[in-house]
Parts: sequence; C-alpha cells; structure tokens
Amino acid sequence: MKAVCVYCGSSPGRLETYADAARALGQALVARKLGLVYGGASIGLMGLVADTVLQLGGRAVGVIPQALARKEVVHRHLTELHVTQSMHERKTMMADLSDGFIAMPGGIGTFEEIFEIWTWAQLGIHAKPCGLLNVAGYYDALTTFLDHAAAEQFLKPPHRAMLMVEQQPQALLDRFVSYQPPDIRKWLVPDEA
Repeated sequence: MKAVCVYCGSSPGRLETYADAARALGQALVARKLGLVYGGASIGLMGLVADTVLQLGGRAVGVIPQALARKEVVHRHLTELHVTQSMHERKTMMADLSDGFIAMPGGIGTFEEIFEIWTWAQLGIHAKPCGLLNVAGYYDALTTFLDHAAAEQFLKPPHRAMLMVEQQPQALLDRFVSYQPPDIRKWLVPDEA
C-alpha cells in the first residue's frame, strides 16, 4: 500500500471527537508512510486530515472538481493538487491514485463515495479494501442497516464483510494490510443447477 483515499465531511461536525479522529487518522497514515488522497478542500474534516499529514511531513494529494476549486475551498498547500472537470472524473482519479478507501463521518457526498467504491469492489472492478472509521458511533445505525440488508438476502455476507468497520484508525489500517477480497467470479456467475 502506498496511498489511502479518505472520504469525509467538508464540515467539522458537532463533536470535537470527529476532529480528533481526523488528526489521528492523519498521524496513522504518516506513521505507516502512507500518502493521503482526498477531496482537495481546506475546510472541515477534509482540511484537518490534510493539514495533519502535511504538518508531519507526509504526502497529501487533493482531487477537486473545477466548480468547487472556484469557490475557494481548495487547499493551497498540498503535495499535489488535481483539478478535474467533473465529479465523475474526480472520483475515478481518486480511485486510481489509491490503494484503499476510508470513510470518516460526513454527509451525502461521503456516503455516495464510499458506497460507489464499495460497489466497484463487489463487482470486481478493483480488489482494494474499503472501510468505515466509526468515530463516536457515527456509523452504528448504518452498519445495523447493512447487517439487516444481508439478513434479508439483498446483500451477500461476503460482500457485506468487504466493508470493514473499526473505531480506531490503526485497527482499520491493520485490517487493510491483511485484506483479501472474496472470489468475485463465483458471485457474478449464476449458480448452475
């Protein structure tokens, strides 16, 4: 692993715990010599993760669509900044630059990003680990719902297991290192009777 993509809020959220976790994740990435790939903003949890990585001498690569860069939320001190024409181009570039994907607390954009990249893993488009950093129980209700979806047989258990959930950055990164994707081919081919 060389770089991890972090999806997270452009807001700091209600609890200081979220900001603390963003800093802790930045520290964990640098300690493991992993680069950060993220949405390129200077605000919210996004900015805190990037600032921490940069302050510790790590590598922070931002990918931001031109429309958001024009709104002056772009982080001006990154190791690398890529400005894309669209959100779709942004997400594809972030996926290409990353060896794993973590969603911290965030809003609709964060949800959409982690669900899309997890779907790509399920379909065998990539074999990279995906996880939720469940800070202060932020994702508890979501993980309960995903377990319900699996119990109701709309989500295969191996696919549910592909989205790892941990409360601490180090624990999640440990699981990323040992991640082995399920054999996707057997799930895409209909069962033969």
